[in-house]
Amino acid sequence: MNREEIIDIFTKTGAMLSGHFRLTSGKHSNRYFQCAQVLQHPQYTQKLCQELANRFENQGVQTVIGPAMGGILVSYEVARSLGVRSLFTERENGKMSLRRSFSLQPGEKVLVVEDVITTGGSVAEVIEVVKSLGGEVVGVGVLVDRSNGKANLGVRTEALLTVSVETYDPDNCPLCDQGLPAVKPGSRQIT
Repeated sequence: MNREEIIDIFTKTGAMLSGHFRLTSGKHSNRYFQCAQVLQHPQYTQKLCQELANRFENQGVQTVIGPAMGGILVSYEVARSLGVRSLFTERENGKMSLRRSFSLQPGEKVLVVEDVITTGGSVAEVIEVVKSLGGEVVGVGVLVDRSNGKANLGVRTEALLTVSVETYDPDNCPLCDQGLPAVKPGSRQIT
C-alpha cells in the first residue's frame, strides 16, 4: 500500500479529525487520529494490518502484542496475518502489565504494535513488559506515527503513516488561548 491509499482509508472512515484535542500524553493538538473509526471496518483493518505484517514477515515473529485499547485489534489482525498468537497488555494500578494468564517464554520473538503513537510512551511500557518477561522485541509496528519519526523506541519501528502534527503543552496551547474547549476522544482517561 502506498501513502495515498492509507490516507484515503483514514479519510473515508472519518478517522482524521480536526479540532482541539487532549492527547493521552497530556499534550494538546489540533489534529487527532481516531483509529477506532478505521478499525471498525474489517476490510480496512485487514489491509492495513497485512501491510504491517508484511514489513516484519522475515523477522521470526512468534507473538504480536499491543497495549489495550488501541493495540488489541491491531495485534490480533497482524498476528493473524503472520500466523502467530496475539496478546495484549493492560494497565493494572496504573502500570502496564500482562494479565489474564498471558505469558511469554524467555527468548520469544515479539512484535509490539499500536494504532497511534505520539510520544511512544505506551509502546515503551509494552516493550519493558516484554523485556522483563525475557522476550525479545524484534520491532514496533504502528498504523500512525504522529511524532513524524521522532519517537525513539530503541528498536526498528515501522509506521504505515508518518505525520507531523503540532502538539502543545497545556500551559502553552494557542487553542486554549482562543477559549476552545479541549476534548479527549481516546480510550484512556487523563487524571
